[in-house]
Amino acid sequence: MVRRKLTALALLLGLAGTAALAQPLPEEGRDIHEGVASCATSVCHGKVSADPAANVWLNEYRIWLRQDYHSRAYRTLQSAQSQAIAAKLGLPSAHAAKICLDCHADNVTAEARGRRFQISDGVGCEACHGGGGQWLESHAEASTSHADNVAKGMYPTELPLARARLCLSCHLGTKDKFATHEIMGAGHPRLAFELETFTVNQPAHYEVDADYRERKPAIAPVNMWLAGLAITGMHTLELLQEDWFTKPSLVPELSFFQCHACHHPMDDLRWSEEADGLPPGSVRLNDASLVLLLAVLETLEPDAVDPLRSDLNALHRASQQSRQQVVTAARTLQQRLEPLAERLGNDTYGTEQQRLLRRELLAQAAAQRFRHFTAAEQAFLAVETLSLSLGDAPRLKSPLDALYGSVEDENRFVPQQFAVLARQLMGAL
Repeated sequence: MVRRKLTALALLLGLAGTAALAQPLPEEGRDIHEGVASCATSVCHGKVSADPAANVWLNEYRIWLRQDYHSRAYRTLQSAQSQAIAAKLGLPSAHAAKICLDCHADNVTAEARGRRFQISDGVGCEACHGGGGQWLESHAEASTSHADNVAKGMYPTELPLARARLCLSCHLGTKDKFATHEIMGAGHPRLAFELETFTVNQPAHYEVDADYRERKPAIAPVNMWLAGLAITGMHTLELLQEDWFTKPSLVPELSFFQCHACHHPMDDLRWSEEADGLPPGSVRLNDASLVLLLAVLETLEPDAVDPLRSDLNALHRASQQSRQQVVTAARTLQQRLEPLAERLGNDTYGTEQQRLLRRELLAQAAAQRFRHFTAAEQAFLAVETLSLSLGDAPRLKSPLDALYGSVEDENRFVPQQFAVLARQLMGAL
Protein backbone atom coordinates (compact mmCIF):
# COMPACT_ATOMS: atom_id res chain seq x y z
CA MET A 1 0.00 0.00 0.00
CA VAL A 2 1.50 3.31 -1.06
CA ARG A 3 0.13 6.62 0.12
CA ARG A 4 0.12 9.81 -1.80
CA LYS A 5 3.06 11.95 -0.86
CA LEU A 6 2.71 15.67 -0.32
CA THR A 7 5.48 17.84 -1.76
CA ALA A 8 7.42 16.38 -0.18
CA LEU A 9 -3.38 -6.79 18.54
CA ALA A 10 -3.78 -4.38 21.29
CA LEU A 11 -0.68 -2.40 22.20
CA LEU A 12 1.30 -2.18 25.42
CA LEU A 13 -0.62 -0.24 28.04
CA GLY A 14 0.13 1.21 31.46
CA LEU A 15 3.86 1.88 31.83
CA ALA A 16 4.61 1.40 28.12
CA GLY A 17 3.82 5.03 27.31
CA THR A 18 5.97 6.39 30.14
CA ALA A 19 8.88 4.13 29.17
CA ALA A 20 8.62 5.23 25.56
CA LEU A 21 8.83 8.90 26.52
CA ALA A 22 11.85 8.28 28.77
CA GLN A 23 13.81 5.97 26.44
CA PRO A 24 17.12 7.57 25.28
CA LEU A 25 17.23 8.14 21.54
CA PRO A 26 19.85 6.14 19.59
CA GLU A 27 21.98 9.25 19.17
CA GLU A 28 21.97 9.79 22.94
CA GLY A 29 22.93 6.27 24.04
CA ARG A 30 26.40 5.28 25.21
CA ASP A 31 26.63 2.08 23.16
CA ILE A 32 29.05 1.79 20.27
CA HIS A 33 27.57 2.19 16.79
CA GLU A 34 29.31 -0.60 14.88
CA GLY A 35 28.30 0.64 11.42
CA VAL A 36 26.10 -0.59 8.59
CA ALA A 37 28.81 -2.99 7.39
CA SER A 38 28.38 -5.01 10.57
CA CYS A 39 24.83 -5.89 9.43
CA ALA A 40 25.47 -6.33 5.70
CA THR A 41 26.97 -9.81 5.26
CA SER A 42 25.02 -12.66 3.66
CA VAL A 43 24.89 -14.51 6.99
CA CYS A 44 23.28 -11.51 8.65
CA HIS A 45 20.88 -9.01 7.01
CA GLY A 46 22.57 -8.85 3.61
CA LYS A 47 20.99 -11.77 1.74
CA VAL A 48 19.96 -11.17 -1.87
CA SER A 49 16.34 -12.11 -1.14
CA ALA A 50 14.18 -12.91 1.85
CA ASP A 51 14.94 -16.17 3.65
CA PRO A 52 11.65 -18.11 4.05
CA ALA A 53 13.17 -20.28 6.80
CA ALA A 54 14.02 -17.37 9.09
CA ASN A 55 11.77 -15.38 11.40
CA VAL A 56 13.02 -12.16 9.76
CA TRP A 57 13.72 -11.56 6.08
CA LEU A 58 17.53 -11.22 6.36
CA ASN A 59 17.67 -9.02 3.25
CA GLU A 60 16.99 -5.84 5.20
CA TYR A 61 20.34 -4.29 4.35
CA ARG A 62 19.70 -4.57 0.62
CA ILE A 63 16.21 -3.08 0.97
CA TRP A 64 17.69 -0.16 2.91
CA LEU A 65 20.52 0.32 0.41
CA ARG A 66 18.46 0.11 -2.78
CA GLN A 67 15.07 1.55 -1.81
CA ASP A 68 15.20 3.49 1.44
CA TYR A 69 15.79 7.24 1.21
CA HIS A 70 17.53 7.12 4.60
CA SER A 71 20.49 5.40 2.90
CA ARG A 72 20.77 8.39 0.53
CA ALA A 73 20.60 11.05 3.23
CA TYR A 74 24.36 11.65 3.33
CA ARG A 75 24.68 11.66 -0.47
CA THR A 76 22.03 14.37 -0.57
CA LEU A 77 24.51 16.62 1.21
CA GLN A 78 26.83 16.35 -1.80
CA SER A 79 24.21 17.64 -4.24
CA ALA A 80 24.43 21.05 -5.89
CA GLN A 81 21.40 22.24 -3.90
CA SER A 82 22.98 21.23 -0.58
CA GLN A 83 26.27 22.84 -1.46
CA ALA A 84 24.44 26.04 -2.41
CA ILE A 85 22.65 26.01 0.98
CA ALA A 86 25.98 25.49 2.76
CA ALA A 87 27.59 28.37 0.88
CA LYS A 88 24.74 30.72 1.84
CA LEU A 89 25.17 29.69 5.48
CA GLY A 90 28.92 30.27 5.33
CA LEU A 91 29.77 26.58 5.69
CA PRO A 92 32.75 25.05 3.82
CA SER A 93 30.59 22.05 2.83
CA ALA A 94 27.27 20.45 3.70
CA HIS A 95 28.65 16.92 4.01
CA ALA A 96 31.09 17.94 6.77
CA ALA A 97 28.88 20.38 8.72
CA LYS A 98 27.46 19.19 12.02
CA ILE A 99 24.14 21.01 11.55
CA CYS A 100 23.62 18.96 8.36
CA LEU A 101 25.08 15.64 9.53
CA ASP A 102 22.97 15.60 12.68
CA CYS A 103 19.94 14.60 10.60
CA HIS A 104 21.47 13.38 7.34
CA ALA A 105 23.68 10.76 9.04
CA ASP A 106 24.12 8.75 12.23
CA ASN A 107 26.25 11.54 13.65
CA VAL A 108 27.26 10.05 16.99
CA THR A 109 30.40 11.17 18.80
CA ALA A 110 33.81 9.85 17.79
CA GLU A 111 33.94 7.74 20.96
CA ALA A 112 30.72 5.96 19.94
CA ARG A 113 31.94 4.99 16.45
CA GLY A 114 33.07 1.40 15.97
CA ARG A 115 35.78 0.10 13.66
CA ARG A 116 33.45 -0.34 10.66
CA PHE A 117 31.43 2.81 11.21
CA GLN A 118 31.29 5.29 8.30
CA ILE A 119 29.52 8.62 8.51
CA SER A 120 28.92 8.41 4.74
CA ASP A 121 26.48 5.53 5.30
CA GLY A 122 23.89 8.15 6.12
CA VAL A 123 20.94 7.27 8.32
CA GLY A 124 21.88 3.63 8.83
CA CYS A 125 20.57 0.75 10.92
CA GLU A 126 21.80 1.99 14.29
CA ALA A 127 20.47 5.52 13.77
CA CYS A 128 17.03 3.96 14.33
CA HIS A 129 17.70 0.69 16.18
CA GLY A 130 20.35 2.02 18.55
CA GLY A 131 24.05 1.33 18.90
CA GLY A 132 24.67 -2.41 18.57
CA GLY A 133 27.74 -2.58 20.78
CA GLN A 134 25.94 -4.56 23.49
CA TRP A 135 23.49 -6.61 21.43
CA LEU A 136 25.04 -7.13 17.99
CA GLU A 137 26.64 -10.49 18.80
CA SER A 138 23.72 -11.94 20.75
CA HIS A 139 20.58 -10.55 19.10
CA ALA A 140 20.26 -13.41 16.58
CA GLU A 141 20.72 -16.22 19.09
CA ALA A 142 17.67 -18.46 19.55
CA SER A 143 17.67 -17.92 23.31
CA THR A 144 17.62 -14.11 23.00
CA SER A 145 14.28 -12.31 23.21
CA HIS A 146 13.44 -8.88 21.90
CA ALA A 147 13.16 -7.72 25.52
CA ASP A 148 16.76 -8.89 26.05
CA ASN A 149 17.87 -6.77 23.10
CA VAL A 150 16.03 -3.70 24.36
CA ALA A 151 17.63 -4.17 27.78
CA LYS A 152 21.03 -4.07 26.02
CA GLY A 153 20.30 -0.82 24.20
CA MET A 154 18.20 -1.69 21.13
CA TYR A 155 15.67 1.07 20.57
CA PRO A 156 12.00 -0.06 20.89
CA THR A 157 10.61 1.09 17.54
CA GLU A 158 7.62 -1.21 18.11
CA LEU A 159 6.22 1.24 20.70
CA PRO A 160 4.25 3.99 18.95
CA LEU A 161 5.34 6.87 21.18
CA ALA A 162 8.97 5.75 21.08
CA ARG A 163 8.89 5.51 17.28
CA ALA A 164 7.27 8.92 17.04
CA ARG A 165 9.98 10.48 19.24
CA LEU A 166 12.67 8.85 17.12
CA CYS A 167 11.33 9.99 13.74
CA LEU A 168 10.45 13.48 14.91
CA SER A 169 13.92 13.99 16.38
CA CYS A 170 14.97 14.74 12.80
CA HIS A 171 11.68 15.49 11.05
CA LEU A 172 10.89 18.22 13.59
CA GLY A 173 13.94 18.67 15.83
CA THR A 174 15.29 18.50 19.36
CA LYS A 175 17.05 20.85 21.77
CA ASP A 176 20.30 19.92 19.96
CA LYS A 177 19.27 20.01 16.29
CA PHE A 178 16.67 22.07 14.51
CA ALA A 179 15.95 23.39 11.01
CA THR A 180 15.85 27.11 11.68
CA HIS A 181 14.29 29.79 9.52
CA GLU A 182 17.81 30.77 8.46
CA ILE A 183 18.42 27.24 7.13
CA MET A 184 15.11 27.28 5.27
CA GLY A 185 15.84 30.75 3.98
CA ALA A 186 19.05 29.36 2.50
CA GLY A 187 16.99 26.83 0.52
CA HIS A 188 16.18 23.88 2.78
CA PRO A 189 12.66 22.53 2.08
CA ARG A 190 9.90 23.07 4.62
CA LEU A 191 9.65 20.16 7.06
CA ALA A 192 6.34 18.39 6.48
CA PHE A 193 5.85 15.10 8.31
CA GLU A 194 3.06 12.74 9.35
CA LEU A 195 4.25 9.54 10.99
CA GLU A 196 1.80 6.97 9.61
CA THR A 197 1.95 8.26 6.04
CA PHE A 198 5.74 8.36 6.02
CA THR A 199 5.87 4.90 7.60
CA VAL A 200 3.67 3.41 4.88
CA ASN A 201 5.66 5.15 2.15
CA GLN A 202 8.94 3.73 3.42
CA PRO A 203 9.93 0.37 1.89
CA ALA A 204 9.07 -2.25 4.52
CA HIS A 205 11.95 -4.34 5.84
CA TYR A 206 9.80 -6.57 8.06
CA GLU A 207 6.46 -8.35 7.91
CA VAL A 208 3.88 -8.19 10.67
CA ASP A 209 3.01 -11.89 10.69
CA ALA A 210 2.24 -14.35 13.49
CA ASP A 211 5.93 -14.72 14.34
CA TYR A 212 6.37 -10.94 14.58
CA ARG A 213 3.37 -10.69 16.91
CA GLU A 214 4.88 -13.31 19.19
CA ARG A 215 7.98 -11.17 19.62
CA LYS A 216 6.58 -7.63 19.54
CA PRO A 217 3.34 -5.67 19.56
CA ALA A 218 2.28 -4.48 16.11
CA ILE A 219 1.34 -0.83 15.77
CA ALA A 220 -2.10 -0.28 14.25
CA PRO A 221 -2.27 2.55 11.66
CA VAL A 222 -4.55 4.67 13.85
CA ASN A 223 -2.15 4.37 16.79
CA MET A 224 0.78 5.34 14.59
CA TRP A 225 -1.09 8.41 13.38
CA LEU A 226 -2.21 9.46 16.86
CA ALA A 227 1.21 8.85 18.39
CA GLY A 228 2.81 11.00 15.71
CA LEU A 229 0.24 13.73 16.18
CA ALA A 230 0.61 13.78 19.96
CA ILE A 231 4.41 13.70 19.97
CA THR A 232 4.56 16.42 17.31
CA GLY A 233 2.56 18.63 19.64
CA MET A 234 4.69 17.65 22.63
CA HIS A 235 7.98 18.27 20.82
CA THR A 236 6.79 21.63 19.51
CA LEU A 237 5.94 22.74 23.04
CA GLU A 238 9.28 21.45 24.32
CA LEU A 239 11.18 23.31 21.60
CA LEU A 240 9.39 26.54 22.47
CA GLN A 241 11.06 26.28 25.88
CA GLU A 242 14.55 25.80 24.44
CA ASP A 243 17.20 28.23 23.26
CA TRP A 244 15.96 27.95 19.68
CA PHE A 245 13.03 30.15 20.69
CA THR A 246 14.14 31.85 23.90
CA LYS A 247 17.46 33.24 22.64
CA PRO A 248 17.18 37.04 22.84
CA SER A 249 16.98 38.79 19.48
CA LEU A 250 14.87 41.45 17.79
CA VAL A 251 12.97 38.82 15.78
CA PRO A 252 12.07 35.43 17.32
CA GLU A 253 12.87 32.13 15.58
CA LEU A 254 10.36 32.31 12.74
CA SER A 255 10.27 28.59 11.95
CA PHE A 256 7.91 28.18 14.94
CA PHE A 257 5.30 30.31 13.20
CA GLN A 258 2.87 29.63 10.37
CA CYS A 259 4.97 29.82 7.21
CA HIS A 260 2.03 30.80 5.04
CA ALA A 261 1.03 33.70 7.26
CA CYS A 262 3.81 35.56 5.43
CA HIS A 263 4.64 33.44 2.42
CA HIS A 264 1.75 34.19 0.09
CA PRO A 265 1.18 36.86 -2.59
CA MET A 266 0.27 40.29 -1.27
CA ASP A 267 -2.93 40.30 -3.35
CA ASP A 268 -4.07 37.06 -1.68
CA LEU A 269 -5.93 38.72 1.18
CA ARG A 270 -6.53 36.48 4.20
CA TRP A 271 -8.15 38.88 6.64
CA SER A 272 -10.22 36.71 8.95
CA GLU A 273 -11.07 36.30 12.60
CA GLU A 274 -9.18 33.50 14.35
CA ALA A 275 -10.75 31.16 16.91
CA ASP A 276 -7.90 31.88 19.35
CA GLY A 277 -8.83 35.54 19.59
CA LEU A 278 -5.73 36.98 17.90
CA PRO A 279 -6.53 39.92 15.64
CA PRO A 280 -6.43 39.45 11.87
CA GLY A 281 -2.96 40.02 10.48
CA SER A 282 -1.18 38.46 13.47
CA VAL A 283 1.73 36.15 12.74
CA ARG A 284 0.61 33.00 14.55
CA LEU A 285 2.54 30.07 15.99
CA ASN A 286 2.21 26.90 13.92
CA ASP A 287 -0.35 24.96 15.96
CA ALA A 288 -1.36 22.40 13.31
CA SER A 289 -0.75 19.30 15.43
CA LEU A 290 -2.49 20.83 18.44
CA VAL A 291 -5.54 21.91 16.43
CA LEU A 292 -5.83 18.38 15.03
CA LEU A 293 -5.51 16.98 18.56
CA LEU A 294 -8.42 19.12 19.68
CA ALA A 295 -10.54 17.62 16.89
CA VAL A 296 -9.47 14.11 17.94
CA LEU A 297 -10.33 14.78 21.58
CA GLU A 298 -13.81 16.01 20.64
CA THR A 299 -14.45 12.32 19.89
CA LEU A 300 -12.17 10.45 22.28
CA GLU A 301 -11.98 12.64 25.40
CA PRO A 302 -14.43 15.55 25.11
CA ASP A 303 -13.89 16.62 28.74
CA ALA A 304 -10.26 17.41 27.88
CA VAL A 305 -11.09 19.76 25.00
CA ASP A 306 -11.99 23.02 26.78
CA PRO A 307 -8.97 23.06 29.17
CA LEU A 308 -6.62 22.21 26.29
CA ARG A 309 -8.16 24.85 24.02
CA SER A 310 -7.92 27.42 26.80
CA ASP A 311 -4.23 26.64 27.28
CA LEU A 312 -3.61 26.79 23.51
CA ASN A 313 -5.30 30.18 23.25
CA ALA A 314 -3.16 31.36 26.16
CA LEU A 315 -0.07 30.23 24.24
CA HIS A 316 -1.14 32.25 21.21
CA ARG A 317 -1.74 35.34 23.33
CA ALA A 318 1.66 34.87 24.97
CA SER A 319 3.29 34.80 21.53
CA GLN A 320 2.21 38.42 21.08
CA GLN A 321 3.69 39.48 24.44
CA SER A 322 7.07 38.00 25.42
CA ARG A 323 9.28 34.95 25.09
CA GLN A 324 9.07 34.21 28.82
CA GLN A 325 5.29 34.16 28.68
CA VAL A 326 5.51 31.73 25.74
CA VAL A 327 7.77 29.45 27.80
CA THR A 328 5.34 29.50 30.72
CA ALA A 329 2.29 28.86 28.52
CA ALA A 330 4.07 26.11 26.54
CA ARG A 331 5.08 24.35 29.77
CA THR A 332 1.49 24.46 31.07
CA LEU A 333 0.12 23.06 27.82
CA GLN A 334 2.84 20.39 27.65
CA GLN A 335 2.01 19.17 31.16
CA ARG A 336 -1.66 18.90 30.24
CA LEU A 337 -0.89 17.08 26.99
CA GLU A 338 1.61 14.49 28.28
CA PRO A 339 -0.86 12.05 29.92
CA LEU A 340 -3.17 12.44 26.92
CA ALA A 341 -0.32 11.53 24.56
CA GLU A 342 0.32 8.27 26.38
CA ARG A 343 -3.34 7.25 26.18
CA LEU A 344 -3.76 8.29 22.56
CA GLY A 345 -0.74 6.28 21.43
CA ASN A 346 -1.52 3.13 23.37
CA ASP A 347 -5.31 2.70 23.42
CA THR A 348 -7.22 0.43 21.04
CA TYR A 349 -9.62 1.99 18.53
CA GLY A 350 -12.59 0.13 17.10
CA THR A 351 -14.33 0.66 13.78
CA GLU A 352 -17.02 2.94 15.17
CA GLN A 353 -14.49 5.17 16.93
CA GLN A 354 -12.49 5.49 13.72
CA ARG A 355 -15.63 6.48 11.80
CA LEU A 356 -16.46 9.09 14.41
CA LEU A 357 -12.90 10.43 14.32
CA ARG A 358 -13.02 10.81 10.53
CA ARG A 359 -16.43 12.48 10.60
CA GLU A 360 -15.31 14.96 13.27
CA LEU A 361 -12.20 15.88 11.29
CA LEU A 362 -14.26 16.45 8.15
CA ALA A 363 -16.90 18.43 10.06
CA GLN A 364 -14.24 20.74 11.46
CA ALA A 365 -12.63 21.05 8.03
CA ALA A 366 -16.02 21.95 6.53
CA ALA A 367 -16.43 24.58 9.25
CA GLN A 368 -13.06 26.09 8.22
CA ARG A 369 -11.33 25.18 11.47
CA PHE A 370 -8.25 24.23 9.41
CA ARG A 371 -7.74 27.51 7.60
CA HIS A 372 -3.96 27.33 7.68
CA PHE A 373 -2.25 25.07 5.17
CA THR A 374 -0.23 23.09 7.71
CA ALA A 375 -3.41 22.08 9.57
CA ALA A 376 -5.29 21.27 6.37
CA GLU A 377 -2.37 19.15 5.19
CA GLN A 378 -2.39 17.14 8.42
CA ALA A 379 -6.19 16.85 8.36
CA PHE A 380 -6.18 15.32 4.89
CA LEU A 381 -3.50 12.79 5.81
CA ALA A 382 -5.50 11.84 8.91
CA VAL A 383 -8.70 11.35 6.89
CA GLU A 384 -6.82 9.22 4.36
CA THR A 385 -5.27 7.09 7.12
CA LEU A 386 -8.67 6.49 8.70
CA SER A 387 -10.27 5.69 5.33
CA LEU A 388 -7.58 3.13 4.54
CA SER A 389 -7.89 1.61 8.01
CA LEU A 390 -11.67 1.40 7.66
CA GLY A 391 -11.35 -0.20 4.23
CA ASP A 392 -13.60 2.22 2.34
CA ALA A 393 -10.89 4.30 0.65
CA PRO A 394 -11.58 2.67 -2.77
CA ARG A 395 -15.26 3.64 -2.57
CA LEU A 396 -14.31 7.20 -1.60
CA LYS A 397 -11.53 7.55 -4.16
CA SER A 398 -13.03 10.43 -6.12
CA PRO A 399 -13.78 12.80 -3.19
CA LEU A 400 -10.52 11.79 -1.49
CA ASP A 401 -8.62 12.64 -4.67
CA ALA A 402 -10.36 16.00 -4.84
CA LEU A 403 -9.53 16.80 -1.21
CA TYR A 404 -5.93 15.78 -1.80
CA GLY A 405 -5.77 18.05 -4.82
CA SER A 406 -6.62 21.04 -2.65
CA VAL A 407 -3.51 20.51 -0.48
CA GLU A 408 -1.14 19.06 -3.08
CA ASP A 409 0.44 22.47 -3.75
CA GLU A 410 0.89 24.72 -0.72
CA ASN A 411 1.27 27.75 -2.98
CA ARG A 412 -2.22 27.25 -4.40
CA PHE A 413 -4.08 26.37 -1.21
CA VAL A 414 -7.49 28.02 -0.81
CA PRO A 415 -9.06 27.48 2.64
CA GLN A 416 -12.63 27.87 1.36
CA GLN A 417 -12.05 25.25 -1.35
CA PHE A 418 -10.67 22.81 1.22
CA ALA A 419 -13.80 23.35 3.35
CA VAL A 420 -16.17 22.74 0.43
CA LEU A 421 -14.38 19.55 -0.61
CA ALA A 422 -14.33 18.29 2.97
CA ARG A 423 -18.11 18.81 3.12
CA GLN A 424 -18.51 16.86 -0.12
CA LEU A 425 -16.42 13.98 1.21
CA MET A 426 -18.45 13.95 4.42
CA GLY A 427 -21.61 13.66 2.32
CA ALA A 428 -20.15 10.62 0.53
CA LEU A 429 -19.47 8.64 3.73
